[in-house]
Amino acid sequence: MKVEKRPSGLPDVFDRLLGGLQGLPDVVHTKPATIRAMVPILGSAQTFIVQTYRQREQGDTIFLECVSADGSLRLATPPKIADAIARQREALTDKARSKAAKAIAQERKERGEKPAPKQSKLISAHL
Repeated sequence: MKVEKRPSGLPDVFDRLLGGLQGLPDVVHTKPATIRAMVPILGSAQTFIVQTYRQREQGDTIFLECVSADGSLRLATPPKIADAIARQREALTDKARSKAAKAIAQERKERGEKPAPKQSKLISAHL
């Protein structure tokens, strides 16, 4: 992790965004969450602090601070980035569910079980 120096006394983007959201009436936020990630083989640790601010009409801004033996890094991810992360996470969840469902269907087929009827057919049959 490369840490860049900035002139002292000047607020960076992280500070400006955080300060700009603090106290606004249309903003809610989470408590900061601190997570320590250990790399067992290397015996190194990184500490992360994550906090999300949600501004009505703007979206979520995620503040991430990382501290390691190499230094510290602070990121403020704008709403478009937070949205992309959420979309990618949902897409991975959908793919994992689909893969698991296909594996279960294949196992049932191999055991000779008939596929379950689709819900829409069951619902329409009872109407």
